[in-house]
Amino acid sequence: MIEIRSLGSSSAGNAYRITDGHTTLLIEAGLKYKDIQRALAFRVSGLAACLITHEHGDHSAAVKDLLRAGVTIYTSQGTADTLRITGHRVQHIMAKQPFTIGSWTIMPFETEHDAAEPLGFLLASSAGGKLLFATDTYFVRYRFKGLTHIMVECNYSLEILRRNVVEGRVPAPLKNRVMKSHFSLENVKDFLRANDLSQVREIHLLHLSDSNSDEAAFKQEIMALTGKPVYVAGR
Repeated sequence: MIEIRSLGSSSAGNAYRITDGHTTLLIEAGLKYKDIQRALAFRVSGLAACLITHEHGDHSAAVKDLLRAGVTIYTSQGTADTLRITGHRVQHIMAKQPFTIGSWTIMPFETEHDAAEPLGFLLASSAGGKLLFATDTYFVRYRFKGLTHIMVECNYSLEILRRNVVEGRVPAPLKNRVMKSHFSLENVKDFLRANDLSQVREIHLLHLSDSNSDEAAFKQEIMALTGKPVYVAGR
């Protein structure tokens, strides 16, 4: 049984604990290391590994501390080079080349973000269940079958973002950057429509913008579209 726990999910920092009851992983390490320690009840040694999607600080801030604590980091060569992390605990992974950590088989895939070599992850558990993790991307080019859990960024809505630009709360250049690097509600809905949701048990919405999102509305719209339980990751 896959269990998902958000330690943080915002531009202030992202980190998620994932377990299938056999192997526990951390996806992202964008919080202060002390905050990760506290959230894990100081059982960092219980992590089999940490997966990092890209180098931006709100996803990678604690990487070097985790390495010092003996946690192996799996990330792309481009991300590792940008973060300047090396050593035997840094494992370089590539899109469409699967690897195994304990009971998980993980398939990385390309995402669309302003980063060196960003990735998303498809995680299949030998204990049962298949989890999709996609954040900080404005588009996912692949389609997936047999998913049981979806963790997907739902950063903003076009309507709210455009209104904030008109009212002067968001500069136009920032609007363009957001639209070219983050998943909108509208694109998330298109993505979900294009995928096989027949076995999905939970959908988790990640990385909502503080100013360009509406948590209650996003949750309601995705529930209405999919008929699935929807959770908004804690910020």
